[in-house]
Amino acid sequence: MIPSYDRALSLVDTAIQQSQAEGVFVTLSAGEEALSRFSENQMSQNVSTNRLKLTVASYFGKRCASASTTELEPEAIAQAIRRSEDLARIAPEDPEWVPLLEPQSYESRRAAFDEATATMSPLERGEIVREGCDRAARVGATASGTFSNRVSLLAIGNSLGLRACGSSTEADFSYTIRIDNGSSWSNRTAWSASQLPIEEISERTIERALASRNPREIPPGVYPVVFDNAAFATLLPFIIWSMDARAADEGRSFMSRTDESGQPAGNRVGEEMFSPLVQVQRHPAHPLLQKNIFFDDGLGNRYLELIQDGVPQTLSYSRYWAQEQNQEPTGYFYPIAMAGSEQSLSDIVAQTERGILVSRAWYVRYLNPRSLEVTGMTRDGTFLIEDGRIACPIKNLRFNQSLPDMLRDIDALSSVQRFGGLVVPGVRVKAFNFSSVTDSV
Repeated sequence: MIPSYDRALSLVDTAIQQSQAEGVFVTLSAGEEALSRFSENQMSQNVSTNRLKLTVASYFGKRCASASTTELEPEAIAQAIRRSEDLARIAPEDPEWVPLLEPQSYESRRAAFDEATATMSPLERGEIVREGCDRAARVGATASGTFSNRVSLLAIGNSLGLRACGSSTEADFSYTIRIDNGSSWSNRTAWSASQLPIEEISERTIERALASRNPREIPPGVYPVVFDNAAFATLLPFIIWSMDARAADEGRSFMSRTDESGQPAGNRVGEEMFSPLVQVQRHPAHPLLQKNIFFDDGLGNRYLELIQDGVPQTLSYSRYWAQEQNQEPTGYFYPIAMAGSEQSLSDIVAQTERGILVSRAWYVRYLNPRSLEVTGMTRDGTFLIEDGRIACPIKNLRFNQSLPDMLRDIDALSSVQRFGGLVVPGVRVKAFNFSSVTDSV
């Protein structure tokens, strides 16, 4: 069972009071996740997992060590406290030590919590899965994927009086359709299972799978590309989570500025780097996200402008690097929301004279982390666009592409959807480089 707010904070307080260290930081994390897996139009697996961990980090001067327990009995907690203290006393001094956080002022709201999602039964998940499988079977296709619901809790506290506790729910639906040599895939996340448009997702995925059969081969090269929201959701994090201040200042990032001799000379915050259509925020209160108001290190998770009108506004500062650079620490760049438009993806396709529609970006890997050039493949429905219409399915393509250049070349946006901790639109990119044809499905 996941502890209540009061119980969680009481356990954190108890551990802090028992500590004999000069400083202590205690984290209690708990979660329950249930998942129904289906394949070949039938349920294949039901899985339920529970996790619970209390971690104690003890500090003696600039020495620190932590120990954890998965049991909440007083003796188990006491052993974790003593173990972390014993290790901290003999640990080397941390060259990047920062003091414990003072009590923080957090927003008054709480993360979204849906009781029906938290308590969803295997039978309820099974009904949703059955609907998706039946729709596929009616057109002679096979469906596979997962439907999951989870609830999580995080409570933190330290010996200076910092305290915070939050819980949230999440549901996720992944749906793959195969028919003959065609395929399609969709994925969507919400904080409430009732927010997932299962019927819409299923019908759209089936329609795209039917259209993807018997693909033709086209030559690789540079094409205008329309990325489905799900495909773009795979690519955008490579950029946002690389906007790290320390890496930029030390010359290890696409956000690094160099002098005439090629030496690091600060970062590129404030430069016009991307399309003016690109607006990205850390937005925990976004209606589709509703995430916790704090991070696991105690920093507040507040709204933050990351890219405005194509111009980077800030970088991610850890507490240590913020201290070194005389900046305010930001916490993680999570969750991320990119603004879209009122247009549908179909509207963008209709406005495209010639290009490629990419449903999914798959197996994306770095070619050059410094410049953020990546390679990957299209998958599960790739189509040629001609005169504003889907002309035909095409064989999948491998791409080698600079992602900052991709963001620079965006010239159209669709409405937004949520995938995990991301809210993103579909986008059109004026020029995207495909290096070869692949035989992947």
